[in-house]
This record gives sequence, structure tokens and C-alpha cells, in this order.
Amino acid sequence: MRLLQAEELFRKVLEGGSKTKATRLLGLDVGSKYVGVAVSDEKNRIALPLSVLSRTKTNVSLMADDFKTLALKYSLAGFVVGYPFNLHGQRSPDAVQVRLLTGELCQTGKLDDLCYTYWDENFTSKCVEALLHPLNLKNRDEAKTMTDKFAAVCILQGYLDNMNRKLRTADKSEA
Repeated sequence: MRLLQAEELFRKVLEGGSKTKATRLLGLDVGSKYVGVAVSDEKNRIALPLSVLSRTKTNVSLMADDFKTLALKYSLAGFVVGYPFNLHGQRSPDAVQVRLLTGELCQTGKLDDLCYTYWDENFTSKCVEALLHPLNLKNRDEAKTMTDKFAAVCILQGYLDNMNRKLRTADKSEA
């Protein structure tokens, strides 16, 4: 796995697609126990909830296998990994968890053909919790995994919206 700037990853996605097969992205909400996963649609405009993976110190290789399977199934170009910045734009203490996981995934060597970028995840879990609150989910585990999955959707959707907006703006200025 190779770290790219946000715009560079999106360019790679757009260039990697063909008329018969599009390339897509996975959004990841990394926590200490779970990783929420979302996938972009084939046009890279909409983020869709996918799953939640359990995270332990001993299952990084299994997670890499799961990501490799998803990469093949969805023709992935890479990952948009939620990264916790503080309100001043500096990384927060929770960023250690994110860097630890991406580093461990890189070390497996199983995802070397994929790229990733970090994207600000500020308040995504809080927003999702507020949206899910009216559902009054009784099962705490179900509520937590639902929050993680939809936080990944928020991270990826924020990235897609931003990149598509930049693309439209660039197209207008060229015209």
C-alpha cells in the first residue's frame, strides 16, 4: 500500500477505470475494536455501507485478506482512511490507532497494489450517532457496528463530494 495525496488518489481512480469496468474506493472508519467499511458506487459519487470488521492485534493478516477479497470483488484502486484531526488541523491522539493499522496492513505485503489517503473524519461518529438515536437501537453491539459502518460512509462521501467538486471546478475553469 502506498500513501497518496487525496487528489492524486482520485486521479488514479478516474484514470484506472475503463468503459467496461470502473475502479472504486473503500472508506474506512478505524477504531480500536472495529473498522467500519464503505464502498463507492461505480461512478465514485455515492458511498454505500458495506460491513464492519473486528480488529485485534492478531488479525491484521486476516483483515488484509478480507481487503484483498474486496479489492478483487469491487475493482478497488484504494482506501480513503478516516483520520482524526483536532479543531486546529493537527492530528489528534486517536490518530495513533489509524497510523498503526495502516502501517500493519502495509507490512503484510498483501495490499501492495493498492493506494490509500487520509481524510478528515471529525465528528463523523457523532453525526451518525445523532442520526441513529431516534431508531432507539436496544442492542449496544448492533448500535456500535451500525455507527462504525455509517461513519465510514460519511468519511468516504465527504471525500467523494470534495473530489468531484474540485473536478467540476477544474473543468469549468478549462472551458
